[in-house]
Amino acid sequence: MKIALIGYGKMGREIEKVALSRGHEIVSIIDINNQDDFESEAFKSADVAIEFTNPMVAYSNYMRAFKAGVKLVSGSTGWMAEHGDEVKELCSKGGKTLFWSSNFSLGVAIFSAVNKYLAKIMNQFPAYDVTMSETHHVHKLDAPSGTAITLAEGILENMERKNVWVKEEAHSANELPIHSKYSVSTPSVTIRRRTVSPSPTMPKTGEVLLWVRYLPQNTQQPMKAIWV
Repeated sequence: MKIALIGYGKMGREIEKVALSRGHEIVSIIDINNQDDFESEAFKSADVAIEFTNPMVAYSNYMRAFKAGVKLVSGSTGWMAEHGDEVKELCSKGGKTLFWSSNFSLGVAIFSAVNKYLAKIMNQFPAYDVTMSETHHVHKLDAPSGTAITLAEGILENMERKNVWVKEEAHSANELPIHSKYSVSTPSVTIRRRTVSPSPTMPKTGEVLLWVRYLPQNTQQPMKAIWV
């Protein structure tokens, strides 16, 4: 496959290594200092362009690749709020091609599925609240990250009492806050349950106690062990 790279930072160089190791050909590399190459024959000869840049230039890169008639794969985030509807329409009605994800990691894809499943379960327990916290590498430009936003949207789709995500602090019960911080540590994903009050566990406990209290005292049926 003939591949063009748009963006030649850490991710671009890593993609180049992987592509070459798998027998693909890099026919064009476009970075900040050679933008005219979008119009080159080398770029137009690519079967696909892989774009990993930043929120400020991603949309412009898409438009120039579309103009050149080159199909796109992109992992850039931070552009959806302003240009998402336009790009979707160009693809669905204008014949352009973009395969986009906020995160191409297999681990994150698995976590995303778990996240939605947990939201469905938590939807049944209004006594519990949900928040999100993410830790970026120090060079991350957009916060919340596209990954965090995608995960938040997965929660909103499956939890009726939440209908909007917000940055940092929630001011009403329907808001899902996303807290962002920066660190030099290795990225990781953590699911954590924290009890701030025993009250959420009390209703079911009370129901079980009442059920036991009012069992017939002279019942001849053997008691069954009940696990909650």
